[in-house]
Amino acid sequence: MSNSVDISTKELSKNFGNIRAVVNLNLEVRRGSTFGFLGPNGAGKTTTVRMLSGLLRPTSGTASVCGFDVHKQRDEIKGATGLLPEAPGLYSKLSAVEFLEFIGALNDLAGETLHRRIDRLMALMGLEGRQNDLLESYSSGMKQKVLVASTIIHEPRLVFLDEPTSRLDPAASALVKELILAMAEETETTFFICTHMTDFAEDVCGTIGILNEGILTTLGSPEEIVQNIGVRDLEEAYLKIVGGEVDRSRLLAWRD
Repeated sequence: MSNSVDISTKELSKNFGNIRAVVNLNLEVRRGSTFGFLGPNGAGKTTTVRMLSGLLRPTSGTASVCGFDVHKQRDEIKGATGLLPEAPGLYSKLSAVEFLEFIGALNDLAGETLHRRIDRLMALMGLEGRQNDLLESYSSGMKQKVLVASTIIHEPRLVFLDEPTSRLDPAASALVKELILAMAEETETTFFICTHMTDFAEDVCGTIGILNEGILTTLGSPEEIVQNIGVRDLEEAYLKIVGGEVDRSRLLAWRD
């Protein structure tokens, strides 16, 4: 695999009994790029991320992440990547600083470097006045900011983000968007982003993949997808591809 490619999959599949969650996925994600993974609930996006991040063994096929084999080098993949899952856990009895110190230790980061990064990330996220408060006192949006910080604090080569802005207000979402773009451009960090937010994906992602019923049906830049489908924006294209267009004539039919 070329050093310029951080993710390469060939016929990657995952079955849960008779359910085919991901079917023969063939995909390349280049280093320093921002890849958006869209699809309905249950399409297989999170299963794909769990396989690529080393948390779940594939049923068949092959994949390489940061040069490591998903079958044989799962620990190495975990060390080279950062992961923000859709429903992450937090230690509510720790402060934000203590939680980030814990995450740093897990990634062999300590001392002055770690604490400097914690201070700067807390300031960037607008949490410098609350960094020593227990996480149980944080709002859901504040917790999400801490989780974003914990995902990038060790400067992973590749970051998996599953619905990174789901609990954030517009200002915080804009901050995360700019942070992703800056890291991709200035540090060549690769981002693999699962999201339902088509406007976020359109703004941030250079390449979009649309997964439906475990199958990658569409791949291209947002502009290419919009042009090929013949619509105004990515949201319209997405709805046409996955069959989610709204029939307004039926919205109030339940009242009859």
